[in-house]
Amino acid sequence: MADWATISSLATAGGTLVLAVATFASVRSSNRSARISEQALLAGLKPVLVPSRLQDPPIKISWGDNHWTRVEGGRAGVELDGDVIYLSAPLRNAGAGMAVLQGWLPWPERILDNAQHPPLDDFRRQNRDLYVPPDDVGFWQGAFRDTSDPLYAQMRDAVARRQGIMVDLLYSDHFGGQRTISRFSFVPGGSDGGTWLCIVARHWNIDLPDPRSGDGR
Repeated sequence: MADWATISSLATAGGTLVLAVATFASVRSSNRSARISEQALLAGLKPVLVPSRLQDPPIKISWGDNHWTRVEGGRAGVELDGDVIYLSAPLRNAGAGMAVLQGWLPWPERILDNAQHPPLDDFRRQNRDLYVPPDDVGFWQGAFRDTSDPLYAQMRDAVARRQGIMVDLLYSDHFGGQRTISRFSFVPGGSDGGTWLCIVARHWNIDLPDPRSGDGR
């Protein structure tokens, strides 16, 4: 004779198990969809800065001390005026989101070791809010005015000798996320003795995994 109580309990347990499996699959699918949507949203906000193109129009940059710099597309501004070293570069945002420049880190020589990005605490803060819209051109600027700055003498010597220098730029999207460091080389070029070319050497993702490595940075 069938034990209907036992059969009923087993049926209930089986139904509960099926419901649990279905719920787990549904939650997992929802989480996957949420991650995909989040990645799509972030991709729509991510900026990527590169040098402006040679055919881009020149940019005129003003400084707080009434100095003015005019830089052609694809070039860099490297100037010695008295005791002040003016550095600037026209930039194009190849990404889909607004780029907000946060800081800069100069190098008085060309750095060949691109494996690791420098510590964020080493960056100098921008005194001026600088934005580069997506698929458009903007600029970066920085200056050495303090002759007691530990890097001043090395940078001045490098500029006077027309020796290649580098500048790391730290920037984010307009919400302050997706921070990126891009390393730019300022390389002497041209026959006029005053032209400097701007070349991007490396990009590091700070808040997102690096697609070139498996260690997330």
